[in-house]
Amino acid sequence: MAENYVWIDGIPFPSVCFPPENIRETHEMFMVSDGDIFMVTYPKSGTNWLIEIVCLIQSKGDPTFIKSVPFTERSPWLEISESIKTLRNKKGPRLITSHLPVHLFPKSFFSSKAKVIYLIRNPRDVLVSGYHFWCATTYIKKPESLEEYYENFLQGKGITGDWRFHFTVAQAEEFDKIFQKKMADFPKELFPWE
Repeated sequence: MAENYVWIDGIPFPSVCFPPENIRETHEMFMVSDGDIFMVTYPKSGTNWLIEIVCLIQSKGDPTFIKSVPFTERSPWLEISESIKTLRNKKGPRLITSHLPVHLFPKSFFSSKAKVIYLIRNPRDVLVSGYHFWCATTYIKKPESLEEYYENFLQGKGITGDWRFHFTVAQAEEFDKIFQKKMADFPKELFPWE
C-alpha cells in the first residue's frame, strides 16, 4: 500500500492526487480570508453530503445553484492544485473543502476569523466506506482484503493518516472515552487502546 503514497510530515497521501509541493505550499502560503468557510472531514466521512447541505443553506434552499455548478467549483479542495487556482480567483465568502489534518492546515487560518465545519463519522462506517472506495479506484493499489485495510486503518496508515489526528488532544481523549464505552461489548483485542 505504501508505494502509492507520498508521506508528508508522517501523513500518507495518494501520490497521484496530492503532490507534496502543493500541500507544503498550501500550508505555508495559502491566504485565508476572514469570510472563508472550511468544510473539513476525514476521508469517507460524508464530505460530499456536507458540501450539498451547506450549499443549500447558502442558497436558502434553492437547488438551482447545486444543479448548475459542480461541487468541485462550489467548494474547491484546499489540497488539490487546480482547486487552489480556482480559490485564488474566487470572491468571498469562499466555501473550501479539505481532508488536511490541523498541523498541515494553512498557517494563515490561525490568525483569521474563518469558520470551520468539521464532520465526524463513526470510524466503523469510515472504515467500511473507505475500504469499498479504495477497492473501486484505479489510481492506487487496492487493499488485499478488508483485514489488511483494517490493520492499516488501526495503525493510522489510511489516506491522510490516522483519523484521530484530525482532533485536538482534548477531542481525541473525549472521543476515546465515548468510543470505548460504546464498543465495550466487542472483543478487547479488536481495539488496542494503549
